[in-house]
Amino acid sequence: MSAIYEAAATIKPKTPDEEEVLKNLWSIRPCYLYNEEYEDCTSVKARFHQYFIHGESIDCNQWKRDFDSCVRFEKNATDTKSALELIRSEQKRREERMRAHYGNNVWTKRTAPPQDWAKPLPEHMQKEYEGSFLASKAKELREGPQTPEVESSSSCAIM
Repeated sequence: MSAIYEAAATIKPKTPDEEEVLKNLWSIRPCYLYNEEYEDCTSVKARFHQYFIHGESIDCNQWKRDFDSCVRFEKNATDTKSALELIRSEQKRREERMRAHYGNNVWTKRTAPPQDWAKPLPEHMQKEYEGSFLASKAKELREGPQTPEVESSSSCAIM
């Protein structure tokens, strides 16, 4: 896949399609992943899962088409048709995966963190935090490594 990025870095877009490919190149996965997805989708285990969840086997051919497009694009970085097929397929996958998120009409999405985002923890949580491994690591990051002191009864070591 790095060969694609290297070749794409040297290409100056001359057409809107080439510009779209360069803009969305990040969405193209390494080719072997498309093949692995296809093999996983067509496996016996996946077919049982599809049958019991969806009531039928799902069509896995899009993974195979994506793999073929990826291989063609990898062999020829100027093959914008194959790259666009792949980019559009990935776009469709993302839209499908996010459909419920964008269709949500129950929760309102925040535009900023809550005003009390950085307020201190309640006292009981602060006491629990003081003796935690996370607190000791945070202190170590702030102050640098400390020399080990005599172990207290609350510490634990696994050997």
